[in-house]
Amino acid sequence: MKTLWRGVFALVGLFALVVQYALMIGADPGRIAALTLNFFSFFTILTNVLVMLAMLLPVVASRTGAGRAMASPGVRAAVTMYAVVVGLVYHFLLHATWAPQGWLYVVNILLHYVMPSAMLIDWLAFVPRGQLTWRDPARWLLFPLAYGGWTLVHGFASDWWPYWFVDVSELGLARTAAYFGGLLIFFLMVGLVVVAIDRSLPSGDRTPVSA
Repeated sequence: MKTLWRGVFALVGLFALVVQYALMIGADPGRIAALTLNFFSFFTILTNVLVMLAMLLPVVASRTGAGRAMASPGVRAAVTMYAVVVGLVYHFLLHATWAPQGWLYVVNILLHYVMPSAMLIDWLAFVPRGQLTWRDPARWLLFPLAYGGWTLVHGFASDWWPYWFVDVSELGLARTAAYFGGLLIFFLMVGLVVVAIDRSLPSGDRTPVSA
């Protein structure tokens, strides 16, 4: 069941990413390089790449270092945290700001709702319990922190910002930093909930494993 689940959602995630990329490039094919950079500057896209790999690599490359890393409880918990935040932030901060149509609507649902839900269910159903520590959520913040740094560098260089709440040109640096700080706190809160669930559910092995 686990292998089938992960195989199916690896394909679903890959499909959504490819179609989203094709739609983005198709809207302005003369700017492939810039649009490709923009595509991989969305936290949603980067997180869905991680979710897709978390589903795919333990199935097709379970004996490799990457496959073992993606199968580890720490990494899967971190990816679950990122995916849950993607779904919640989209629903409460971004959902009302646009109305995608056609295939864009389909991939929007897949990337923001279906794949985060699939990752959460995978973590709850298939990942061993009792191998996380209360320090882990702080360590998991390295990814969104790195993303925030890249967003500033890319945004100042191109004057393009992926989300309204990180648009320094509109909000100013201070307000953007306040929004981003609030998001980091939210990431941390979700991560602590993940650890609390991990430590509260039955498990025969409570030996901490690094992400």
